[in-house]
Amino acid sequence: MTTLNPQALKKLFIIAGPCVIEDLDQSLLIAEKCARLAALHHITIIFKASYDKANRTSPASYRGPGPQEGLRILESVRTASGLPILTDIHESGQATEAGSVVDVLQIPALLCRQTDLLAAAARTGKIVNIKKGQFLSPAEMEFPIKKAGENCWVTERGTFFGYNRLVVDFTGIATLKSFGKPVIFDATHSVQQPGGGNGCSSGNRDLALPLAKAAVAMGVNGLFFEIHPDPDRALCDGPNSLRLDTFERELPGLIALAEFLRQ
Repeated sequence: MTTLNPQALKKLFIIAGPCVIEDLDQSLLIAEKCARLAALHHITIIFKASYDKANRTSPASYRGPGPQEGLRILESVRTASGLPILTDIHESGQATEAGSVVDVLQIPALLCRQTDLLAAAARTGKIVNIKKGQFLSPAEMEFPIKKAGENCWVTERGTFFGYNRLVVDFTGIATLKSFGKPVIFDATHSVQQPGGGNGCSSGNRDLALPLAKAAVAMGVNGLFFEIHPDPDRALCDGPNSLRLDTFERELPGLIALAEFLRQ
């Protein structure tokens, strides 16, 4: 079974994948590309995909294949690619089953205060990645971190700034780092426009890479990107997702920036 090497995580690491599982073939295509990039650049890339997006704007929006089929696909991706796997859970009852397949259980931003959910994720013994709520100050993340225990990460993903708008306070990264946990910057969700589409969220993917570079300059441990072969046809979060080929092209520069700043 794939495990996360603590030594490898001392370098900049990447979480990347489609917002939601669309099918096995696409998941394998993206994961195998990520595995080649991880080997080429000697970094850790964690494959991310959701099997159920429970917080879609509209009831008509695609949510994913569900836990049974979704976890089967994630297990196939793990076996084929050798990559560590991250997925999110929305209810405490999902933690044990998902934790038996993946390396990292992610707590969605809108649920980051849910005590039972955090505790259930922590009991699995897997890493718990807590997305900072768009409605919380960085300092308030002290309390979700305490609920999740020692083996957790925290991810910045922007803060509500009026309707359908997020902004990133980069001084908040220093606050998050003060808690002594790995800090990740979610570049693509930070350029999302929640509910800004016609019954769905919108976004501006062109801003994701500049924000990612700023986050690297602030000393984050990892970067998070939603990537897709054709984001304009993605079934979830297409407007803020990076094209797979853009991710491949831009990744070396992000790694070089991180290495330069850590000298």
